[in-house]
Amino acid sequence: MPENKTELKRSLGLIDATSLVAGSMIGSGIFIVTSAMARDIGSAAWLLVIWLVTGIITVAAALSYGELAGMMPNAGGQFVYIQRAYGRLVSFLYGWTVFTVIQTGVIAAIAVTFANYAAIFFPVLDHTLFKIGASFIFSYQKVLAISSILLLTYINTKGVESGKTVQLVLTSAKLIALFALIILGLYVGLQTDVLSNNFTNMWEASKTVVNPDGTITVTKLAGMALLGAAGATIINSLFSSDAWNNVTFIAGEIKEPKKNIPRSLFLGTLIVTVIYVLANLAYLALLPMHGTPNATDIASNGIMFASNDRVGAAAASMIMGNVSVFVMAALIMVSTFGCNSGLILSGGRLFFAMAKDGLFFKQATELNKNQVPAKALWVQCIWACVLCISGKFGDLLTYATFASLLFYILTILGVFILRKKEPNADRPYKAFGYPFVPALYIVVTMAICLTLLIYDTFNTGLGLCIVALGIPVYYFVMNKKD
Repeated sequence: MPENKTELKRSLGLIDATSLVAGSMIGSGIFIVTSAMARDIGSAAWLLVIWLVTGIITVAAALSYGELAGMMPNAGGQFVYIQRAYGRLVSFLYGWTVFTVIQTGVIAAIAVTFANYAAIFFPVLDHTLFKIGASFIFSYQKVLAISSILLLTYINTKGVESGKTVQLVLTSAKLIALFALIILGLYVGLQTDVLSNNFTNMWEASKTVVNPDGTITVTKLAGMALLGAAGATIINSLFSSDAWNNVTFIAGEIKEPKKNIPRSLFLGTLIVTVIYVLANLAYLALLPMHGTPNATDIASNGIMFASNDRVGAAAASMIMGNVSVFVMAALIMVSTFGCNSGLILSGGRLFFAMAKDGLFFKQATELNKNQVPAKALWVQCIWACVLCISGKFGDLLTYATFASLLFYILTILGVFILRKKEPNADRPYKAFGYPFVPALYIVVTMAICLTLLIYDTFNTGLGLCIVALGIPVYYFVMNKKD
């Protein structure tokens, strides 16, 4: 009987790694979240500032991650870094949260978004197969969402070459489409006075709430209320910019990882930051910031009240008219499919690393004939499909966002800890701007977490509970091993 292989093959270059960073970041968020942010902050200038701050702290985190990636160029990424800095319990809690909610929950959410937009082309997908009570509805959309996860998992079990080809093609397609939307949007928008109107009194912030009777309540924001609103609103842009660290999960398959991982982290996050800021500028050039809910035309809805928060589709309609509905649906389908390809490819490697350390199913350490951790990929696939069926992944993601930020803080803090604990360790790349850039990320992200604790106590508390549930599981696993 042939022996199962447990060592990954290095076959991904810098372009592949950068494609994975950008492709994993760009999902559906950039086409949707700006509407909610506009309602929460009500100011064009503050909207762009929040996206810029998101980009700055994301790039700062990526620059700091580069040092850890250079020190530990192995599969597992953040799991490995946390374990080296804090020990097995904290690293298990990270892996537990990623498996139960973060990675699999995002995969499920993106698959459902893919299916939602496919329904624009195939309305039959909206048909309900069966339902249980009022809350559980199983439709053809969920069948398609689950099928997309199964297909991408299957493709990724056929070898990293298959996975990287799909990722590169889809990332290239959505980057081209996004740049086309930005260039055309700015070209068309700058011929009107929409942008200049949006920047009149551009620092006057406000929160807009739609009442049950359809009227709106506008509350002016200033001082601590403004900072609190900005801190809560930035969660939307941070979520849209997340998953950039997934490339570190597949470090074991990247050529010259000590050089290529830090470079890909910087290039990927910088490219996406530029795209996101320009996309929002294009939205502001095409649509009024403020609007009226349930208005009869797209311009009157404004960014705030774009139909179903689809601000990307609303902006595109100002360029292309009614055909934009189908153009944007196709773009978002490509974007979400490509995003999930990267998430599925990388997530399996994290669970592979956990299994090699005895903190996940032992079978997940095995590689198939294509030198891919197929069993780890299928375990991830099954749980993501369960979350898809349950329909509760959205709630879980909300609860886990706070926990995810905490683990990012711990990881960047690990740069300081390992500098002290292991001063002579091999560091082919050192964090840019150390100690100021890593410290900037920690301070800003801690401020965001503190704001969330104050203004969204319920969801942040549940996020901590999800993490804490991993503690008894860890000791159960360790006792079973003993």
